[in-house]
Amino acid sequence: MDRARQGRPGVRRRIGAAIAVGAAAALGVTALAAPAQSADAKAAVGTASAKAADVNVAKNAGFEADLSNWTCAANSGAAVTSPVHGGAKALKATPSGQGTAECSQIVAVKPNSTYKLSSWVQGSYTYLGARGTGTTDVSTWTPGTSSWQQLSTSFTTGANTTSVTVYTHGWYGQSAYYVDDVSVFGPDGGGGPDPVEIPPVPAGLTAGTATPTSVDLSWTPSNTATGYTVYRDGTKVASASGASTTVTGLTPETTYSFQVSASNAAGESAKSSAVSVRTPKGDGGGDGTVPRHAVTGYWQNFNNGATVQKLRDVSSQYDIIAVSFADATTTPGQITFNLDPAVGYASVADFKADIAAKKAAGKSVILSVGGEKGTISVNSDASATAFANSAYALMQEYGFNGVDIDLENGLNPTYMTKALRQLSAKAGPKMVLTMAPQTIDMQSTSGGYFQTALNVKDILTVVNMQYYNSGSMLGCDGKVYSQGSVDFLTALACIQLEGGLDPSQVGIGVPASTRGAGSGYVAPSIVNNALDCLTRGTGCGSFKPSKTYPSLRGAMTWSTNWDATAGNAWSNAVGPKVHSLP
Repeated sequence: MDRARQGRPGVRRRIGAAIAVGAAAALGVTALAAPAQSADAKAAVGTASAKAADVNVAKNAGFEADLSNWTCAANSGAAVTSPVHGGAKALKATPSGQGTAECSQIVAVKPNSTYKLSSWVQGSYTYLGARGTGTTDVSTWTPGTSSWQQLSTSFTTGANTTSVTVYTHGWYGQSAYYVDDVSVFGPDGGGGPDPVEIPPVPAGLTAGTATPTSVDLSWTPSNTATGYTVYRDGTKVASASGASTTVTGLTPETTYSFQVSASNAAGESAKSSAVSVRTPKGDGGGDGTVPRHAVTGYWQNFNNGATVQKLRDVSSQYDIIAVSFADATTTPGQITFNLDPAVGYASVADFKADIAAKKAAGKSVILSVGGEKGTISVNSDASATAFANSAYALMQEYGFNGVDIDLENGLNPTYMTKALRQLSAKAGPKMVLTMAPQTIDMQSTSGGYFQTALNVKDILTVVNMQYYNSGSMLGCDGKVYSQGSVDFLTALACIQLEGGLDPSQVGIGVPASTRGAGSGYVAPSIVNNALDCLTRGTGCGSFKPSKTYPSLRGAMTWSTNWDATAGNAWSNAVGPKVHSLP
């Protein structure tokens, strides 16, 4: 959303089933993976329980020393700090043209010996293999994964084999792949083990205080560990440098199983014994300042041809009013606000009085950060702190209830999470936090926006995704839906509802009129049908969700000004529907 109407259609590329089948057939010349082992069984290789004679003969196995000991074809590889599986770094390699971005290492081995080869990988068509074994060369691969997956195989050396090349690579025309924590586990071939051994499995995992949305965990430190990874029901959810952490983003009255592993430059240990935790009952998703079902509207601090309003003129149907937009400063991450004379306020004090009046009427007034042309970037600890400090200062100065994140030019989930948590710590539990991602940003939980929303789930009010300016998109059932239909609204909302957000944190964002966006306008009646479909199971199109979500937060529009231009037709129709939801 921005000063001009939005007009960037979303683009999606899909690799069809026929292409995938053809690629799999073409790859048949390479040996496929051995029968799968359990993750814990594979990770247990190299732990304290393994026999003393076996070591990891790979050097710089976790890429903590960048590409030391590794060679990547055509400079296709680099050590990166995100994503990582264990430690602080991982390998990222990018195929191009006729190259597969192979990265390899020659390891010293003993003749007539068996080695277990494994690594953690992420990305499409990622391979792991060994050649020059003196017997049968081996490889294994995965067709694609958006999260870390362990590849594992084994090989036996020949009678005269003293070195073997281990390698990993991607595939022609595919995107970058990632590798971390490589292990070539077997007898020392004379080169010695990696200087650091994989740390032992953490012991003593204990659950402490549990709230409806979080739980404190602690464990006994592992010798030589430089970091820890926390798993919830088998999925990585947190990293910690010390022997304790707080896991957030949980759902009230839900039972979870937690485990923790230890890691260092040599790799990651097996997971600990599990501890079970059940979160207590919550308050139904309410945050104390926003009603159970709410309407959000963006108020334009500029004149772009829509009706120019003062805040006092905004329809009473709106429960959350997002003042658009904050401005960047020369300090990375820092924001400020400049009242535009075009909106007609006699003074800043007059504007602040309108905010106070709306709050006195039970409304929340927040400051929106970003927009289509927003240049605010939070990508470091310093910029995260600058964002939190400046946002809090504006909340105090103007009386804003919170902030809206509408960054449409990239979002770093690690540092935006830090920024929002710092801001929440300053502002307290009544802070209103909303987000307005584009449809493409919420297609997968691996996206930065979705990750951020899940990271701050315990302090998040609502995500009002923009269901417009995107073209066709995938619904949660894997089918493609065209924007401007009830199916588009419901099937895409389903991704968020089933992807980890609480229904109270999901809203439907649409233009208030045909002039409010480049494409994707839907009549208010379609919005109301979608609200009924998701909360009551009625009014659906061809897509009908498997269950209803009565606590769905509501709807959002761009903007209150375009709504006023059309005689408040949108808010007069959608507002009563939202406020009458179950």
